[in-house]
Amino acid sequence: MKRLILVALLIVIAAVAGIVRSHSSRGVSLSKLPQAIAGESDSAGDTREEIRKTYQLTPGARVRVSGINGAVKIETADTTTAEVYIERIGKSAEALGRRKVVIEATADSLHISGKKGDASLFAKMFGSNPTERVTLKLPRQIALVTNGVNGAVIIGEVDGPVEVHGVNGKVEVAQAKGAAEFHGINGNISVALMEIRNDSVSMNGINGNIELRLAEGLNADLEAHGMNGNVVSDLPDFVLEKAKHGNYLAHVGTGGNSIS
Repeated sequence: MKRLILVALLIVIAAVAGIVRSHSSRGVSLSKLPQAIAGESDSAGDTREEIRKTYQLTPGARVRVSGINGAVKIETADTTTAEVYIERIGKSAEALGRRKVVIEATADSLHISGKKGDASLFAKMFGSNPTERVTLKLPRQIALVTNGVNGAVIIGEVDGPVEVHGVNGKVEVAQAKGAAEFHGINGNISVALMEIRNDSVSMNGINGNIELRLAEGLNADLEAHGMNGNVVSDLPDFVLEKAKHGNYLAHVGTGGNSIS
């Protein structure tokens, strides 16, 4: 059973103002970010490849990470430099050749994508694919998109919109400002919302719990549909108007921007 949990955070003073909790076995909840990307131990016969790149990005640049067979960790800082580190691990050099990671960069965009390599058709169909671990250190002022990731996605503080689609693993976002979209996630979600710009935060197709941490004073209208669980909040300014057949309507503060 899934849960939707809303948490109010006093960000500037660094005090917690409230937490939305659920009483079902699964749902939306608040949790700490892990310190590192979890991964399996490498066996002695594995073949390893490392990619290290550095790029300069303008404020508001669009960063996209897609088609990665492994975990993605994104750290952010007050900088204009993007540091890319990719580790690829396969059973052999031939196994590494079954896939490749392509990096495309300009001043206002950075795209990291996993693609099929130049291996034979038989190797592509029956051979084991390498594992890719992507670690990025990016500017905070970006528009971030991740999609098609077969592993956990851990994201730091982003002063811009965030889109996460098609992830087979948990998703954690330390901070998002602006529109946010989370679609097709097979795992739990934890995200802190400092602002809601462009009027919307959208989540659908989530097979797991959802934890929303809301900055103090943030006003929004919440709609939740087709949930196999419930919505609970300890917020003093949270008003639940309707709860029927897995559908919920609620107001946070005076209402306004949409959380769906």
